[in-house]
Amino acid sequence: MPKQNKKLAFKDQYEDEEVLYAFRKHPVVMRKGLILFMIAILLGTIPSFIKPELSYFYGGLAAGFIVGIIVAFPSWIYWYFTVYIATDQRFIQITQKGMFTKSFADIGLNHVQSVNYQVVGIQETLLGFGTIIIQTYLGEIVINDVHHPAAVSKELAIILRDHGTVIGQPDERAQKTSHEKSR
Repeated sequence: MPKQNKKLAFKDQYEDEEVLYAFRKHPVVMRKGLILFMIAILLGTIPSFIKPELSYFYGGLAAGFIVGIIVAFPSWIYWYFTVYIATDQRFIQITQKGMFTKSFADIGLNHVQSVNYQVVGIQETLLGFGTIIIQTYLGEIVINDVHHPAAVSKELAIILRDHGTVIGQPDERAQKTSHEKSR
């Protein structure tokens, strides 16, 4: 049988794997870069206070804008290249840490025990982001600053249910172990 040459959605995707859902963090994670961007633009107008001519104002503004983009770029890189992917086989967490460091973690869907979310505080409530906690046999995966955490956790729960994982039900090994202990 000839090999199918289908395009993969991400670099480490298996050929027989289908991406079901992908999401990023809320853009609020770029707030530090945005604040620095705005400060750079403001500082760019300082030359016009020293010599009040239009050319100094626009030149300083342009310089401030360029410096602002350079300063805000790492925040955008972190946000854009940090992605969470649910496939029909596993849950994948690709995290950009700095400009040149990336981490990759995956866990099989059959290892997920529960998907929970929490929204704490006025900022998270007003801007619509929160934390998703995925409980696994190996520990917890905590994903902070997720846009619309209720919808994302519901989508993940539907994916798990559709692929045979029953949320909230103990796995057979845990039932056998607890049954053996009660004897």
